[in-house]
Amino acid sequence: MLNILGEDTLLRQTVKRLEGFSPVMDMWIVTTESLVQDIRFHLQILEKNVGKIRFIIEPFGRNTAPAVGLAAITLNKISPDAIMMVLPSDHTIKDTMQFQEKLRLGIGVAEQGYLVTFGIKPNRPETGYGYIQSGHPLEGSHDKIYHIEKFLEKPDLKTAEAFILRGNFYWNSGIFVWKTSKILKEIENHLPQLYQGLKRIEGLKGLKGEGIQDIYALLDTISIDYGVLEKSQEVLVIPSDFGWSDLGSWAALDEGKEKDNSGNIFTGNTIDIGSRDSIVFSGERLVATIGLKNMVVVETPDAVLVTSKEKVQEVKKIVETLEKEGREEHLLPKTVERPWGSYTVLEKGSGYKIKRISLKPKARLSLQLHRRRSEHWVVVSGIAKVTRADETYLVHSNESTYIPINIKHRLENPKEVPLQVIEVQNGDYLGEDDIERFDDDYQRIEKD
Repeated sequence: MLNILGEDTLLRQTVKRLEGFSPVMDMWIVTTESLVQDIRFHLQILEKNVGKIRFIIEPFGRNTAPAVGLAAITLNKISPDAIMMVLPSDHTIKDTMQFQEKLRLGIGVAEQGYLVTFGIKPNRPETGYGYIQSGHPLEGSHDKIYHIEKFLEKPDLKTAEAFILRGNFYWNSGIFVWKTSKILKEIENHLPQLYQGLKRIEGLKGLKGEGIQDIYALLDTISIDYGVLEKSQEVLVIPSDFGWSDLGSWAALDEGKEKDNSGNIFTGNTIDIGSRDSIVFSGERLVATIGLKNMVVVETPDAVLVTSKEKVQEVKKIVETLEKEGREEHLLPKTVERPWGSYTVLEKGSGYKIKRISLKPKARLSLQLHRRRSEHWVVVSGIAKVTRADETYLVHSNESTYIPINIKHRLENPKEVPLQVIEVQNGDYLGEDDIERFDDDYQRIEKD
């Protein structure tokens, strides 16, 4: 849900690539339960063009093989002959028309019972991508479709240069097409433990609840590439050149954004003197750089990342360290979208937290209470309608109100203009899970 390239977020761009594509009938998002509500409201504006977007919910992430498997058993219940396209949401694709043409070609091949992937023609010796080596062509096909000789892990520079010279090596795009019944059969053949777990999940009512969590925790944490595709004899690759880039790392912006005369990419509030071949990404704060070479600097309200391009893939180690140390920076950004608007954490300390709350016109939060904290609301702009226990009243700009602990309350914007409120929380626990809902316009089970 980051707006890194272009005028929209990566997730919305992924959905928009299928606008007008035929014969797509259903669109599903595979994600964890904690993100469902955020993603649902983030994509709501697109449903008028692509149809209703539904969700397949993982209890927690277990890599791509369980995610694909869970999607497959869900779709297989609808139709075993359904064609399933797997489209990661962190890609950028420049040529949407050619992309859709390749998808249609892939659908035709998948209908014959093959697993299909798309190999991107490399334009440089990239060491951050996995590769596919193509073998002999598919018999009877008039298009360039090949059996796969082998999958290869991310190479060193010398090996990547050799791949370019060979000519039959492609970047592994991670985009797949197959029948749901076919991928489940291949999972059964090559990942039997995962298959048995998926069948147990399939037998549960509604594919959710504590039962699925217990089963999911025991599933193989493995990618679909390594667990199935590298072992199967029925995988085909379609060479493609639709302007693909995997934005799995900040260095990938080299391919997606325009550079200055010194090979730099600057985004946001930046100023530079004498840097070369570097990427500087800033939000509201000024980031000043001097004499950088081959570096990446990313400033967000949550944190600042500074790394060489060669080491940018290791940002995952930072996330792992944050998790081990119990740091909350990896859980929620400073600004969090909600269906009613958004909130931004301005400051926090021992026993207090300060937020800026922005409510859309005519929107309101759920009727709720907190067991561990009180709240002070100061209206900065607009007019707030406040429910506190049995009373309802208006709070105007430059006025404030107080919500004690254990009191039911609701914040509402009754006007046609946005409402801005500063909220000061006080208490011995200020976590976002200290909330009990009694009424909600958005039927959420997740926290505000």
